[in-house]
Amino acid sequence: MTKSIRILIWLGLAILGALALGTIALHRGEQINAMWLVLAAFCAFALGYRFYSKFIAAKVLALDAQRATPAERLDDGRDFVPTNKWVVFGHHFAAIAGPGPLVGPVLAAQFGYLPGTLWILIGAVFAGCVQDFVILLFSVRRDGKSLTEMAREEIGIVGGFVAYAAVISIIVILLGVASLIVVNALKASPWGVFTIAMTIPIALLMGLYLRRLRAGKVLEVSLLGFILVMLAIWGGQWVSQTPAVAPWFTLTASTLAVIIIIYGFAASALPVWLLLAPRDYLSTFVKLGTIGLLAFGIIALRPTLHMPPLTRFIDGSGPIFAGRIFPFAFITIACGAISGFHSLISSGTTPKLIRREPETRMVGYGAMMAESMVAIMATIAACVLQPGTYFAINSPAGVVGQTPEAAAATISGWGFPVTAAGMHALAQAVGEQTLFNRTGGAPAFAVGMAHIFSSSLGGQAVMAIWYHFAIMFEALFILTVLDAGTRVGRFMVQDALSHIWKPLGRTGWYPSILATSALIVAAWGSFLWQGVKDPLGGINSLWPLFGISNQLLATVALCVATTIIVKMGKARYSPVTLVPLTWLVAVTFTASWQKMFDSNPRIGFLAHARQLASSAAPNHEISRLIFNDRLDAIVTGVLVCMVALVLLESVFLWMSVLSGRMQGRVKEAPFVPTRFVVEEPG
Repeated sequence: MTKSIRILIWLGLAILGALALGTIALHRGEQINAMWLVLAAFCAFALGYRFYSKFIAAKVLALDAQRATPAERLDDGRDFVPTNKWVVFGHHFAAIAGPGPLVGPVLAAQFGYLPGTLWILIGAVFAGCVQDFVILLFSVRRDGKSLTEMAREEIGIVGGFVAYAAVISIIVILLGVASLIVVNALKASPWGVFTIAMTIPIALLMGLYLRRLRAGKVLEVSLLGFILVMLAIWGGQWVSQTPAVAPWFTLTASTLAVIIIIYGFAASALPVWLLLAPRDYLSTFVKLGTIGLLAFGIIALRPTLHMPPLTRFIDGSGPIFAGRIFPFAFITIACGAISGFHSLISSGTTPKLIRREPETRMVGYGAMMAESMVAIMATIAACVLQPGTYFAINSPAGVVGQTPEAAAATISGWGFPVTAAGMHALAQAVGEQTLFNRTGGAPAFAVGMAHIFSSSLGGQAVMAIWYHFAIMFEALFILTVLDAGTRVGRFMVQDALSHIWKPLGRTGWYPSILATSALIVAAWGSFLWQGVKDPLGGINSLWPLFGISNQLLATVALCVATTIIVKMGKARYSPVTLVPLTWLVAVTFTASWQKMFDSNPRIGFLAHARQLASSAAPNHEISRLIFNDRLDAIVTGVLVCMVALVLLESVFLWMSVLSGRMQGRVKEAPFVPTRFVVEEPG
């Protein structure tokens, strides 16, 4: 293909993308087809990968195919293993793709489809993909060191300590919110509870099959896992329709919370081969298969978006969570645009698997693009629902009313018609007792996904099957994060406690394993319990707290990246990370201030605590809610102060290097030439 033809192709793609973006941004009065969102995303991501990531790779990072990676130099067959780039891509995508790209866009749809879509497209290309790419490369050049280690070496002791504290905080809050989403999706749902419960013995069987019965027979165990998962979905339908059995699996939110806390402890303490590895594998092929099916359904059906581009709730009065578009849309959608959690994966296992430096572009930038496409699909799944249905599912009873009739009347009064009878029929169609007040985003995504699937694959008769398949898909996403996150948190706690008593840092010593697992599970379990007991559903307060802490961690990661770029003598390219860093500081610091001190009780933690204290007679329940609000405010304030210290230390270092007062020296591993055959770039 000649150069002129390639130029014409990319020019045509740019024009097509501009047309799609213009249609999304400027279309008013009539509903638009979801394919415009898919087209805009495809063009934006293709152009971003082809041109922007290539610019970063060549000019900013200077990827060197001749340089040996730690996977090659330190190959030990266990942690450092040179791995095929497609396998690494799959591992990295599975690790970063948690609940965020599914739930955040669904919740943010209360503003309309436009704000979330634009933030996902722009944020991913210029912020999220960039963060994942540069942190991955910098970790590869430092023998796979973690974000906290890089912060300590490149910024200073304060940076390292704060990064450690931020990582522990984000893990605890992430796991608490993630488990709350599972609880809200499964409460009073015998079908869902049975199906998800069955994935645990399925994962255990797969682990034993691969290790004891048929070692190394991956294809066999994959087929076995797929058949058993399909049987679990079918069995869930039988359970829900059998009066003698259904009550055993019809659980309250409190009961589910206790079960998930016990499960989290077991997942952290059991050997990794028994539960964690087979569940990760099971969830990975379910994830990829479902995403492929969803993409096929959207392309085949080309559904219409019923949600308007902007709703009345851009004024901050939203029922799902309160707050204006700025800053709350940008912390609600975190993982689909930029996520600090990803920096932990990019400086965790992934850099120890990279075979050649140029592969960091595909793995770091490319996997984040794939996750952002999932976020676009989640936006579509939420917005193909009628707005009244969407708000009926996602709005807490404390806002819209305790009865179906009251909720329908409230939502219809907002200008989004919905009836109690219509919601009851929809619940029956998907095999649920009710869909009112199912906060957390997961049920709404599942209903939207079931609508797309049933319209293109099987019709309304199988809508219940597709709905519970979607619930299982989301729960597997989340439980994978719960498994791995609890274990990572346990390792970090063990590392910290080893400075007090060495045996506590031994990852193979069971007393230490049990004690530290209990500590980390108790930490995130307290946030889960807070959300379960919150009369507003928990998401209103906990998801913004998760978004703030996640984006603050991204702020730390971008501070580290900018510092390294400046010390490399490439300050002229620092806007690549400095611009998204500046934006995140503006977003997270504004959101943190409002969540702490806003006078609206639905926004400010302290205002809500004051309202509770003044409007109700003191009792144990009210006292706990007041304590939770004050604790959330303290956590937010402490995180902001710590990140501000990292930011100030980073700025001081940049100014010292640029003024010549300090010599910029990066702490990379020495250059060693690779033994692998250097391939021509594709």
